[in-house]
Parts: sequence; structure tokens; C-alpha cells
Amino acid sequence: MAINLYKTSTPSTRNGTVDSQVKSNPRNNLIYGHHHCGKGRNARGIITAGHRGGGHKRLYRKIDFRRNEKDIYGRIVTIEYDPNRNAYICLIHYRDGEKRYILHPRGAIIGDTIVSGTEVPIKMGNALPLSAV
Repeated sequence: MAINLYKTSTPSTRNGTVDSQVKSNPRNNLIYGHHHCGKGRNARGIITAGHRGGGHKRLYRKIDFRRNEKDIYGRIVTIEYDPNRNAYICLIHYRDGEKRYILHPRGAIIGDTIVSGTEVPIKMGNALPLSAV
């Protein structure tokens, strides 16, 4: 992965790095609005917890935790930051045309192929049932 180092222009940008491989343009059919109710207010809308509220609007990404596309190879297209879970996620394009988000496997880069099933090799990013490990 290529990491860009920038020259310091303000104290807040000191020791900062940006990963150039991470992209942040989420798929429209894999995200939906997440209603953050409350923000420190009760049922009447009166502030009861003064230190809560504000924050940036976040959209929720549908993550495929089941990985039930069996024996269909998929390619990592983008690596994005997910603001709802303090983690990176990958957009996977499967060969049958389906697109899904998964949690980013450590060490996976854009262009890697992953697969899930019972007879797949034990490799970073592949998903196997516990009976096959």
C-alpha cells in the first residue's frame, strides 16, 4: 500500500499520513440512512444530557457477515472507511454480478480475489465454515 507523507503546514498536520489506496464513494444500493434518535433529548425534545449531540451525519453500510456466496470468486474493488464501526470495509464484486461489503481483511489490497466455501484454500480474506478448518 502506498502511504503519502505531507509537509507540515499547521501543528495539526504534523506526523500525518494518508493511505492513497482508500477510496470513499459508497454504493447507493448498499447504504441507507441511519436515524440517530435522541442526541441527549427526551421524548419532548428537551435536552437532558448536555454533553451529547452534534456530530457528522453518517450513512449505514450493509455488511455481509454471512459470506453465503459459496464458491463464487469475488474481487476487492475499493477499500473504504466505515464511520459507524471505526474500521475499514471492502467492496467486493462477485463474478455473478453481485456487489457486497465485507470487513477489510488485514493485508488485503485492491485487486485481490476472495472466495467462501468448504473447499477453499486457507488464505487471508477467504471464509470457511469451522468444520472445514
